[in-house]
Amino acid sequence: MVAGWSAGFTAFVGRFAARFPRVESRRQMRAYVRGLLSEAERKNGWTLAEAAGEAGPERMQRLLNFYAWDTDGVRDDVRAAVVEVLGDAKRGVLIVDETGFVKKGTKSAGVARQYSGTAGRIENSQIGVFLAYASPRGRALIDRELYLPKEWTDDRDRCRQAGIGDEVRFATKPALARNMIARTVEAGMPFGWVTGDEAYGSDTKFRMWLEGVDIAHVMAVAKNAMVVSMQMTKVRVDRLVAALPAQVWERFSCGDGVRGQRIYDWAAIDIRPLRRPDWGHWLLARRSISDPTDIAYYVCFGPADTAISELVRVAGSRWAIEETFQTAKNETGLDHYQVRGYQSWYRHITLSMVAAAFLVITRDVAEKGALHPAARPG
Repeated sequence: MVAGWSAGFTAFVGRFAARFPRVESRRQMRAYVRGLLSEAERKNGWTLAEAAGEAGPERMQRLLNFYAWDTDGVRDDVRAAVVEVLGDAKRGVLIVDETGFVKKGTKSAGVARQYSGTAGRIENSQIGVFLAYASPRGRALIDRELYLPKEWTDDRDRCRQAGIGDEVRFATKPALARNMIARTVEAGMPFGWVTGDEAYGSDTKFRMWLEGVDIAHVMAVAKNAMVVSMQMTKVRVDRLVAALPAQVWERFSCGDGVRGQRIYDWAAIDIRPLRRPDWGHWLLARRSISDPTDIAYYVCFGPADTAISELVRVAGSRWAIEETFQTAKNETGLDHYQVRGYQSWYRHITLSMVAAAFLVITRDVAEKGALHPAARPG
């Protein structure tokens, strides 16, 4: 069994070899990813070097800072590896979200005093915007972007010192999410829906872009968000839901949670009567069973025959990205880096995604009792 996983690892990292033109960088990449999968509590340059039997972190640092290799190409290969195992054209969901990386000092690319959901408060931190893929077979991170606040993009000298090129301009978090989704669509990855929290759902331009390219979505919005009712008036979503009769609420599970099924009362209302044929618009509401005043709201767009149970499933899929963040931070060192540069941030994060994808694939294989796909003879 152990030999099988080792062979699977060797074959898996081998699929990225073409992105590393020199043998030294390929060898170091394997050592880096293996170290990220090790049992070391902290996975920084020193501990990764120790796991590889190296005297110091210099080689690991060269991999992130100096070797020439195609970081975005590795990202594309991760996405391809994930879709081979998890791909589902109908039930696959793309999930956008962000996570914070608390940092000291002012030199790390994009670091600023900004709200970090990880810390639950305003902290000196970097913010990464991520795209995850979830299907009934599992979930994995497939893309990433580093958010650069305006205080960075307005200071080109500071950007150059951190390795941020002059072509990199300010982009909102929803704009970064849009770029990642567009890359996924261009790559032909199979999925049926997109979902995200209020930070993305409250951006009307982002939702309108999704609709314009026929991407079905269930996006969380704030209670004071405005929608067009079937009477062609603009109404706050909380007021529209408050007027619903009791019998329209239905009880559904939106997936497994830490304490079992996540069960809520749900209601869906038609909105926006001016619509294209075969497409529908809904306001979806999720109400706590124990506290009926605790209500979440979602603006939805999808095929006209979509059932409320499907909207509920997609809304519940959003928690999958939180689980991928936790797994990547705990098991593949997503937040353990000690780098400052713009390129090196992308390189560490991408290699952490490589390691996390290997775990996803290996666990899928273990559940089936099959040979690791990367190790199967061609």
